[in-house]
Amino acid sequence: MKIIVPMAGRGSRLRPHTLTVPKPLIPIAGKPIVHRLVEDIANVLNKDIEEIAFIIHKDFGDKVADELVAIAEKLGAKGSIYYQEQPLGTAHAIMSAKESMSGPVVVAYADTLFRADFTLDTTADSVIWVQQVDDPSAFGVVKLNDRNEITDFVEKPKEFVTDLAIIGIYYFKSGETLRGELQYLLDNNITKGGEYQLTDALENMKQKGMKFVPGKVDHWMDCGNKNVTVDTNSRMLNFLHQDGQNLVSPSAVLENSTVIQPCFIGEGVKLVNSTVGPNVSLGNNTTVQDSTIKNSLVQTHTTIVNANLDNAMIGNHAVFNGKFTAVSIGDYSVLE
Repeated sequence: MKIIVPMAGRGSRLRPHTLTVPKPLIPIAGKPIVHRLVEDIANVLNKDIEEIAFIIHKDFGDKVADELVAIAEKLGAKGSIYYQEQPLGTAHAIMSAKESMSGPVVVAYADTLFRADFTLDTTADSVIWVQQVDDPSAFGVVKLNDRNEITDFVEKPKEFVTDLAIIGIYYFKSGETLRGELQYLLDNNITKGGEYQLTDALENMKQKGMKFVPGKVDHWMDCGNKNVTVDTNSRMLNFLHQDGQNLVSPSAVLENSTVIQPCFIGEGVKLVNSTVGPNVSLGNNTTVQDSTIKNSLVQTHTTIVNANLDNAMIGNHAVFNGKFTAVSIGDYSVLE
């Protein structure tokens, strides 16, 4: 089994956090989004992962490429890096990794997380991960027949046809077949809005009689902007806490401080006269003093003093003093 992970650019909706760290590498409950994604896919598939192919933009740099390869190796898989030079759509991005497209493959976009418990139908030509949503008009959705097979793909329906939204994770029994269909789009310049779309390949495959079935997830968590990323961090902390995982590092130092679970407290964190939690992640070597923090995501090597934070997201190597009078703030920063 192989996993192909198209990763978008740094992401304007999560600035300033994505100016230095690509969105898929922002930690959720102490682990990068893309790491959690491929780990959860591996758990659902319950199969050995041979290779994880990451498709990135060249401006991510060598350090990011090395981190992604290390994520794959932690799962016992080969890590491969491919580059999409131009943003020409989902099909074009996936085809950037055509050399890795053989045998059973999973395609997963790296800005979403999920929780699911289902058995993969390996008799199907493709499984498309879906979740029921309240407002289907905002998503691409699938229609099912009475045999639980996908009969149609509908992009952002204006009138209700189904509430099963496509979350951006796909299984294909044959990577070679997928590659051939994507190549057909490129060879014949079949685009929508100037971009080559995976959904066009899916439609062509369905018209040829291939069997598509849904993989229904229990929870779907977005990481598209600051508010939903903080909410996803909170939800993931609760799931991991319910699973019985201890997310407080034994190297953390608490001086006259309280941690209200669930929380992730990284290595070398120091809390002084503070209350942290619930639903807080503190990255490695962060210091919190004389503060109260809840429902927040703080990355590494950051210092927070005299603060009362709720629904906050703070990056790496930041200094925040709640009693500030002098301010040094870079591009795209927000104080509310």
